[in-house]
Amino acid sequence: MKMAMSKHDRPCIKICRYDDESGWCFGCGMTLREKKAWKRVAAYRDVIRDSLPPRLAAMAAEGHIVGPDAGKKKHRD
Repeated sequence: MKMAMSKHDRPCIKICRYDDESGWCFGCGMTLREKKAWKRVAAYRDVIRDSLPPRLAAMAAEGHIVGPDAGKKKHRD
């Protein structure tokens, strides 16, 4: 999954639901610790940003709904 963002954009998309196993957010791919580091340590931002697309792709490959769709409520038929 490709995330389009500029170098200065914060990856968080306000979904904030986490995979129990990995700790990755279904919306942006960051962990809670990384979200805190993003605010405090600008030097970590490139490393964090580069790790997110493979994480989201891995979660999607496992059948999870990721990105903006992860925040949508499921409708039952």
